Amino acid sequence: MTFLADTIPGTHPTVQVCSGSSFFCTFNLDTLISSGIAIALTVGIVFAVAVRVRSGTPGRLQMVLELLLSYTRSLIRDMVAEDAAFIMPIAATIFLFILIANWIDFFPLQQPVVPANADVNLTFAMAITVIVIVQWYSVRVLGWRGYFRRYTRPFELSKPIRAVFVPLNVIEEVAKPISLALRLFGNIFGGLVMVYLLTLAYTAFVGSSPIQTAISPFWIVGLVIWKLFDVFLIGTIQAFIFMLLTVIYFGMAREGLEEEEHHAGAAPATQVRSDTA
Repeated sequence: MTFLADTIPGTHPTVQVCSGSSFFCTFNLDTLISSGIAIALTVGIVFAVAVRVRSGTPGRLQMVLELLLSYTRSLIRDMVAEDAAFIMPIAATIFLFILIANWIDFFPLQQPVVPANADVNLTFAMAITVIVIVQWYSVRVLGWRGYFRRYTRPFELSKPIRAVFVPLNVIEEVAKPISLALRLFGNIFGGLVMVYLLTLAYTAFVGSSPIQTAISPFWIVGLVIWKLFDVFLIGTIQAFIFMLLTVIYFGMAREGLEEEEHHAGAAPATQVRSDTA
């Protein structure tokens, strides 16, 4: 019966690591343990494949990881740039970690091992990390002038009209980590709520009559089928969406690059005409 929910979704055992503010000193113990297991499995799988990499016909696990890296590389080339290869390890690692953290939920484990992404603190930490790196990349590519100019898009409009869009663009940028975090959290947490409701229904169903007790194993089979769908399909899709949005945000960080390059190239030409005159 270990596939049944053993706690109410959203409740976390906590641990106090210091005597200061509870916001900074209190951590969710189950999230730390579950994410630690997912990190260890992610690193272990990658290194296990790395030490066994060989030319010729690859093993199944090596082939899967090579397909993932190849797809991520082509996605970055198409949506960001040829010279943005540093994004590939970020995107691939995010996908693999979220995937493993979600898949752990299928196994009949109990507290404190839970789906790590069902804690909004973890999803916000990943989303904020991604957006901070995206902002750094935007400044690196566009420069500070081009970076702030991004918030005046759409660039084809006149300057007075573009000024109206500045607050909207700022709100859009702030909303990126929020939507990125809540999308992943909501889907994984929703799966936990569904399992909890099925558990409540099962406990109310069993023992009501001999016939209901006799067919109760079919309820467990239905619960396992649901977890197969929720963990392996929904969990995989959410890992892919998080990775895809990460790459898209890096691509959006380059908006206005063509205009910046145009202005940079126009200055020397103006100088040449001045010298000639």
